[in-house]
Amino acid sequence: MNSLTSLRVYAIDGIVPVVDPTAYVHPTAVLIGDVIVGPGCYIGPAACLRGDFGRLIIERGANVQDTCVMHGFPGTDTVVEEDGHIGHGAVLHGCRIGRNALVGMNAVIMDNAVVGESAIVAACAFVKAGAEIPPRSLAAGTPARIVRTLSDEEIAWKADGTRTYQDLVRRSLATMRETTPLAAVEAGRRRIEIPDVVPLVALKKR
Repeated sequence: MNSLTSLRVYAIDGIVPVVDPTAYVHPTAVLIGDVIVGPGCYIGPAACLRGDFGRLIIERGANVQDTCVMHGFPGTDTVVEEDGHIGHGAVLHGCRIGRNALVGMNAVIMDNAVVGESAIVAACAFVKAGAEIPPRSLAAGTPARIVRTLSDEEIAWKADGTRTYQDLVRRSLATMRETTPLAAVEAGRRRIEIPDVVPLVALKKR
């Protein structure tokens, strides 16, 4: 169970982070200052949300996964809109991620950049300051360039993945606890059962 008293949450200049009770924030994540985590959000292990300069806003149902960093210049808002999906190790600095958009693993999104609704930024992409990624588009590369328009199938795949993280919020609040490892694999070890969510490359082969 996620205990708000066990989180690594720090006030600065009298400004205290806000975490909705229905959100899950992993105990190793760090929240500092002007951070607002909305309902049903997931903040993963070792994520760093530094609201010591600008404001950070994570809207309803969004996820910011493990080792992500969010920060921004003074007076700015760094925003992940509703159902936004921020992959492992991504860096968001003073940007806006639109509703239902996906930022891939280790991508970097710079100041005043806007990622449009239901767009996808590929893993390891660099979105330069002030860039605009149109809605429903795929951007990739360093610097990121628009590759093509996303298909309905690809956008549906993204939405399914985000719902899996929204379910992870509920699973984590209900069942995650710190423990000690087993010394050996037990007989008949069961797997974690998750509905049929697969990598996009696997989906396209079906």
